[in-house]
Amino acid sequence: MNKTIKKRKLLVGTLILVVAVFLLTIAAFIGLSYIAPFLTGGCIAEVNVDYPITVEGSPETLFNYGYPNSEQLADKIRELDERPDVAAVVLVMNTPGGSVVATREVYAALEKLDKPSVAYFREVSASGGYYIASGTDYIISEPYALTGSLGVITTAVSLEGLFKDLGINVTTVTSGENKDIGSMNHNLTSDEREILQSIVDEVFEDFKSIVIDNRRGKLRTGSYEEIFDGRIMLGKQAYEYGLVDELGTKQDAINKAAELAEIEGEPHVCKISVSPQEASILLTMESFVSSLNQKFESAGLYFR
Repeated sequence: MNKTIKKRKLLVGTLILVVAVFLLTIAAFIGLSYIAPFLTGGCIAEVNVDYPITVEGSPETLFNYGYPNSEQLADKIRELDERPDVAAVVLVMNTPGGSVVATREVYAALEKLDKPSVAYFREVSASGGYYIASGTDYIISEPYALTGSLGVITTAVSLEGLFKDLGINVTTVTSGENKDIGSMNHNLTSDEREILQSIVDEVFEDFKSIVIDNRRGKLRTGSYEEIFDGRIMLGKQAYEYGLVDELGTKQDAINKAAELAEIEGEPHVCKISVSPQEASILLTMESFVSSLNQKFESAGLYFR
């Protein structure tokens, strides 16, 4: 009887020891993976920007992966600046651009980043995407990535002709002659067009001055007219104009970030996710309808 009890105690003790060793091993592995970046001099944070830059973003639903809004992306950049395990940041750009306010919001956060930063143009980094990238310390592009399109655009949709054909009369009462500027109920007047053009020109001048300042000494002299006429270009062409520093791959961008951060040896990469907010299907439909209304009722400004 005593032998049986001793065997059971021995078996239980062995099981407890095995479980304890197993848990300690897992804890040690987690601990080492956490402190590894500190031992190697910090990790390179890889942030994918593969969506339009908008204030609203696109909520994640059952039928849509969604993408973060500009505030969430800006917050993530500020968060990386506070993380002691992050030595440098690589922005993997694959975006057509976005709204003026959203782009400026992300750029402002990047501008205040105290750590080395590198932008990598994977397939598309045009207009607002380039605006943001110009705030990094170094830009690397795939040779055939699309970039450029440096400019500002706004669109006013008019259904006046269609309303006349359908016999629909729209009467708008305003407090001033320009209060309904951009309304789809009438074509733009020359005065309204002049007002919108002045806004586009002012925003563009700010965009242009930021790019020139950030790329000072790198842009090809005598080519400003071509650089800033809104044309799209390949990474190879952008390199010739001085809009990018190097043609290469994502690994080249990671290596450059490690170099700027003075990391020796193989750099450790930590992939950073910026998740969109979840939303119900009802909310998504409301956002969709609201977005349509905004596009038809107001003239938004976009870097495209």
